Amino acid sequence: MNVDIIPALVLFAFVSSITPGPNNLMLMASGANFGLQRTVPHMLGVGIGFSLMVILVGLGIIQVFDRFPISHDILKYFSVAYLLWLAYKIAMSSEAIKEQNTGDKPMSFIQAVLFQWVNPKAWTMALTAISVYAPSQSVESICLVALIFGLVNIPSVSSWAVLGQQMQRLLTNITRLRVFNGTMAFMLVLSLYPAVFT
Repeated sequence: MNVDIIPALVLFAFVSSITPGPNNLMLMASGANFGLQRTVPHMLGVGIGFSLMVILVGLGIIQVFDRFPISHDILKYFSVAYLLWLAYKIAMSSEAIKEQNTGDKPMSFIQAVLFQWVNPKAWTMALTAISVYAPSQSVESICLVALIFGLVNIPSVSSWAVLGQQMQRLLTNITRLRVFNGTMAFMLVLSLYPAVFT
């Protein structure tokens, strides 16, 4: 990789990591509902899971889409259905808290790692990063892209969990929490617009 493009890659990683998307909206909701400490595995799962995704996409998984175009459509529909289910879970989480449902818990590290594979924004970011910043698809350039994304992504997405935790001060009753969770669920559904209509 040409070292001259590293600043541009860092900027791309920052902008794409910190802007709203399914990961960040879910981290903010988790921070608000469960606090920062319980959301740490989710945050690490996003950063490490996405870096792993970049490596595997760069090493050739994307060739599956080229060889079997229908696999892209299957992934898209599955991803949308899964994200709609997550939006429902977020919207209903305030009801679980109201009923003192101890089974309600934040996303785990492994769940967050696996979630990257059904996250339309993560796919877009990984494909763009590889095609623009590692076009040679050498192992060294792919690993460098993944490393830079990991170093930039984890602090970026963590800021959303911190914001959610800070919102706990405002979410002092079930009505406010219900409105917040409903808003987060609605925004998560809205974040699917590019995946559905492109």
